[in-house]
Amino acid sequence: MLEWAFIFLIIALVAGALGFTGVARGAARIAIILFWVFLAIFVVLVILALLGVTAVSTSPPAAG
Repeated sequence: MLEWAFIFLIIALVAGALGFTGVARGAARIAIILFWVFLAIFVVLVILALLGVTAVSTSPPAAG
């Protein structure tokens, strides 16, 4: 997702340099939104890691 934020940032910079202010504004807005979404997900995952929450159990499944 961070990759998409960088892609839209590059689009915004190129569009702004070429004078397409509407396109640049839209791409910049998308890049900012994606950056904050990525940052929020990162913070949540760091908090979960600090609390010791595991995503996958390491114990084998019970034989049935």
